[in-house]
Amino acid sequence: MKISEIAQAAKTTPETIRFYEKTGLLPPAARTDGNYRHYGSTHMERLRFIRNCRALDMTHDEIRALLAMMDDPPEGCGAVNDLLDEHLGHVDARIAELLHLRDQLHALRGQCQTERAMDDCGILRGLTAMEPEMPGQRHTHLG
Repeated sequence: MKISEIAQAAKTTPETIRFYEKTGLLPPAARTDGNYRHYGSTHMERLRFIRNCRALDMTHDEIRALLAMMDDPPEGCGAVNDLLDEHLGHVDARIAELLHLRDQLHALRGQCQTERAMDDCGILRGLTAMEPEMPGQRHTHLG
């Protein structure tokens, strides 16, 4: 199947498929005599796997590690469990960050309950007075 066909079947773009090939997540496709990429069912299965991992917010490094384990399976799936446990930790950290963000936004919103003159807006004063967080205070794997 051509790149446009596999892209449509996988609900992605040809650019994404080329990117996955370039970064080694997807093996290069065979070429036709006209130098068009030709993809098979193994490409589709791997692409589906990658897309599902991305839908779970996994990084390319995490996906690469899982693919390596699939390609050269260890005795057991303990390493897969470990990787998923680590990813769950990242998700939990992100949830905590989002809850903190929500609390900050609610606190700001609470500073201006009724419409006032702009120079008396509690939200704008609160944003001006807030101490910005230092870069790198986020603890997720996505940065």
